[in-house]
Amino acid sequence: MADIIITCDSTADLPLELREKYNIGVIPLGVTLGDTTYQDGVNITPDEIYAHHSKTGELPKTTAANVGDFIDFFTPYVEAGKTVIHFPISSEMSSTYNNALLASADWDNVHIIDSRNLSTGIGLLVVAAAEMAQNGMAANEIVAKAEELVKCSDASFVIDNLEYLHKGGRCSAVAMLGANLLKLKPCIDVTNGKMDVSKKYRGKYGEVLKQYVSERLSDLDAIDNSRIFVTHAGCSDEIVNAVADQVKGYNFFKEVIVCRAGCTISSHCGADTLGILYIRKSPKA
Repeated sequence: MADIIITCDSTADLPLELREKYNIGVIPLGVTLGDTTYQDGVNITPDEIYAHHSKTGELPKTTAANVGDFIDFFTPYVEAGKTVIHFPISSEMSSTYNNALLASADWDNVHIIDSRNLSTGIGLLVVAAAEMAQNGMAANEIVAKAEELVKCSDASFVIDNLEYLHKGGRCSAVAMLGANLLKLKPCIDVTNGKMDVSKKYRGKYGEVLKQYVSERLSDLDAIDNSRIFVTHAGCSDEIVNAVADQVKGYNFFKEVIVCRAGCTISSHCGADTLGILYIRKSPKA
């Protein structure tokens, strides 16, 4: 582990305790409110984003880390003799992956893996790679295994209020469904590196989430039981605790990690978004 460092960008939404436990390096993406650009997870919070939108009606804008940012980020690790394995947000969603790839071009010991995912769908890959490093696997073996796990990371979330996704146009399926979708609670799946609507729910959000969890965990034999994330963007404690208790009630996962999405993800999904994310034993269909 001493010679290998696992890194990601801030969209992986990993809580501080996990970042510290596995010595994970994080490069922040930019979030712009009005005329000011902040760094995700450094000097801006999701609640400040929501407050700005509530006051002005203005959606936040997010920006990728550029090539220079990545060179500055990777250089100290390389100069310290580290081999870097980096997991950016899906190349289908941001130029962050391509910028990281360009920045790494002159280094043989910096590996960029397209996560094809977002939020703790990336975080699952990062933690898995960090555990491999702790267990003494060589960098090339970690890269090969991680690239296989990319196909198995299962990320989905249910949105109570679609204003952010609808206005931002980040999910084409949401845009096509139009204003009527604002009356629904869609389940957004990350498929082939993109967000798509897999199902549309109706009803109170808490009841919808019970159904969602039950459906997502209906085939436990197909799921790796190492860990599951319950990741939310500012849901009430009552909602979050109910979902966490439901997941724990299966007595299946070794770790149930509850965490809050950071500023980049919150900028696109808005508040009252929650998902359960895990690794499947085989690639998603």
